Amino acid sequence: MSDPIDILVPEFGHGMTEALVIEWLVSVGESVERGDVIAVLETDKSSVDLLAERPGTIVEIVAAARTITTSGAVLYKLDERR
Repeated sequence: MSDPIDILVPEFGHGMTEALVIEWLVSVGESVERGDVIAVLETDKSSVDLLAERPGTIVEIVAAARTITTSGAVLYKLDERR
C-alpha cells in the first residue's frame, strides 16, 4: 500500500468556511470510485452530497459525523488506485 493521500474539505461557495458532516455513507476499508456519493455535508445554505474525487480505498475518516469542519481541512485519507 502506498502512503494515503489527504482529501480536503472543498469550498462549496463564496465565503463558505465551515461545514457540518451530517453522515458518512462509506466506512474505513471500503473502496470508492470517482463520483460515488460518500458523505453528506451541510453548509449554512444547503446540504451537499460529497463525491469521491478519485478511486481508492478509504483508510481513515478524519472528520467524524456530526462534527463541524472547515474548508481546506483534512476530511478523509485515501489509498489511491493507480
